[in-house]
Amino acid sequence: LPLAAQYFLESRTASGKVIDPVARFHLGNGARLERIDLFGDLSPRALRQAHGLMVNYRYKLDDIEKNHELFAARNDVAAAPAVRRLLPKPAKPSAPRLPAPAQVIGDKRDT
Repeated sequence: LPLAAQYFLESRTASGKVIDPVARFHLGNGARLERIDLFGDLSPRALRQAHGLMVNYRYKLDDIEKNHELFAARNDVAAAPAVRRLLPKPAKPSAPRLPAPAQVIGDKRDT
């Protein structure tokens, strides 16, 4: 599900629009991405087109205008906290590695 969340929340076309046309429709109308169901639709067509994945959108009357405005102006995707938590965690930078101490030729430790 992390990759599905990344696709719906972060993937964009070259012009900066949300890639998925169904998502673009619902988000553009002020909906919020509410849930991603891994096996939400197991019909042959859904398995062929989306591997059974189903996305639910919620239209909450008090939020529709705000969600629409943010999406129209900045392509911001309104999503439930549970969906945002599905996003892959960014890799933590590892501690810098120091080079091994150089050996001096002729050093007594050389023998």
